[in-house]
Amino acid sequence: MAKSNQTKSKQSKPSVATYGDYEMITPDNPLRMVVKETVGNGGNDPIARAEAALAKLSTEFSSWMDSECARLDAARNDIKAKGFTKATRDALFHAAHDIKGEAATFGYAFVASSADSLCRLLDHTPDMNRIPMTLVDQHVDAVRAIVREKARPDVAQIADALTRRLREVTDEFLAQENHDRPDVLAGILAPPLAPTEPSF
Repeated sequence: MAKSNQTKSKQSKPSVATYGDYEMITPDNPLRMVVKETVGNGGNDPIARAEAALAKLSTEFSSWMDSECARLDAARNDIKAKGFTKATRDALFHAAHDIKGEAATFGYAFVASSADSLCRLLDHTPDMNRIPMTLVDQHVDAVRAIVREKARPDVAQIADALTRRLREVTDEFLAQENHDRPDVLAGILAPPLAPTEPSF
């Protein structure tokens, strides 16, 4: 028992560096010992295993994103057939929201902003029935086109141009629809916190 306490106190001793009028205390990181032991155990590196598993799955990413785009398109067509209801609106919102959230993981980071613009449109319009179907179509078609053209060397520039235009048109519509709600409007039209440029 005394030995384990002695080992523990030896491992947990912080280092102290003095610089002029202040000291920097760096605590020992006991997790570092655990990682070293795991990595040193027959080359069984958990990070390498995770990266290898992700690489195996990456061949399926394009089919997953195609499925997500098909789901988005089906939700859009359902609205055309049935109109905006809570169910049809929620189906379209969740399809766009899932694409926005999964885009970077699936290797389609540049499509997230277009999906986000559709989410904003659906989330901040007080009366769903006033949303022009052409604006929904533009968003859905932009997402599908960006995914379809992923292999193009200029896809980032195309995605950026589409997204900027969609955001402008959406902001104009939301400003009109929320003109009598200045407190809500201020939050809606605030600039995005994340950069609009696609990241790879």
